Amino acid sequence: MNILYLTTCLPSKKGTGGDIASQHFIDALKKNGYNVSVVGYLRKGLYSDQQPDTISVGERYIETKEAKLYPIIWFLISFFKNIPYSSAKYYSKNYINKITTLLNQEKYDCFILEHSSQLIWLQSSIEDKDKLVVLAQNIENEVYLERIEDTANPILKWIYKREVNLAKKAEEELARIARQIWTLTRYDANYFLNVVGTNNQDKVKAFDLPSSLENPGYRTRDTQCDVALIGSWIWKPNLDGLRWFFQFVYPHLPTNLTIEVAGRGADWLEGLYPNVSYRGFVPDAQEFILQSKTIAIPSIRGAGVQIKTLDSIGLGLPIVATPFALRGISNPPPTVKVAEEPEQFAKLLISSISSPCLPEISNEAIRWASLRRTTFFEDVSSAIEAFQ
Repeated sequence: MNILYLTTCLPSKKGTGGDIASQHFIDALKKNGYNVSVVGYLRKGLYSDQQPDTISVGERYIETKEAKLYPIIWFLISFFKNIPYSSAKYYSKNYINKITTLLNQEKYDCFILEHSSQLIWLQSSIEDKDKLVVLAQNIENEVYLERIEDTANPILKWIYKREVNLAKKAEEELARIARQIWTLTRYDANYFLNVVGTNNQDKVKAFDLPSSLENPGYRTRDTQCDVALIGSWIWKPNLDGLRWFFQFVYPHLPTNLTIEVAGRGADWLEGLYPNVSYRGFVPDAQEFILQSKTIAIPSIRGAGVQIKTLDSIGLGLPIVATPFALRGISNPPPTVKVAEEPEQFAKLLISSISSPCLPEISNEAIRWASLRRTTFFEDVSSAIEAFQ
């Protein structure tokens, strides 16, 4: 069975949580014996670690703030084609022509269109919509709804409102024409179920994304700090959570407690606090979190599933997280402590540092992660069988 997997950015070891989520689905499809060809862009200037069976349609800036003058071009494309700005960022004749060439060369049994509204302009290249799967890592229009609430600038409010309307239209159009819609959370699945109607329940699938660990298990640790935070801080919802942590949680923590932060986009932390070290991008996220006594995950907004939460669980590490950080993660193991208020969050961090998890508690978390991984692979296989 041949599958053509269409995405925005080709997954990479140096990518974001979205890249990791993509790779999970690609790995699951391949593990189940399917031939998968992945098409997308390489991130401009950051790396070229292209994986096997991937087809690049060129390099692309992804984050607007790093894209120099390209946002002007993307805005023009967005207006002339009446598509979301987040979709115009990825539009190119090169991508469309590559798909046309591939379809002329090979017969595909299934097409997986990832990031829904961002690649809406590719759906016209797929004539047989009965072979189409839309993989929605989040509900894009709701991400921009938050942006409207965040700004007082009337121009930005207008831009974000336009983005909400166009993204919503694109997401709902794709949901109606696709054979299946795959999501990462029950919340997102319910959203699309409301779009397609409850009489189409079999059309919408919610997957429990696993950790990035192929073999979840306890690792020997040499702890070097008390608290670790890691994320792709270039994504605004993640950055908002990090700023919330330092504005509201940090003042309740002892000054002798050591904190390390890893991930691109938090350079503003350098030298700001005496007991905080900013590491920037780290090549091995698991090695980084293993060096800490406890993991803080202070998410307060966003979409999708927190990969760092799942990886920390798979390593049997103690975690303190906000309720929002557990979206898409039901019934977490006892290594995960939840706090919504900043002071309670700080108290749980201090408690986790002074009272490490017992081995049996860590082992329970590891078993939880192993079962979730097995279930994910089985669920992907079950969903794709409809196309055979």
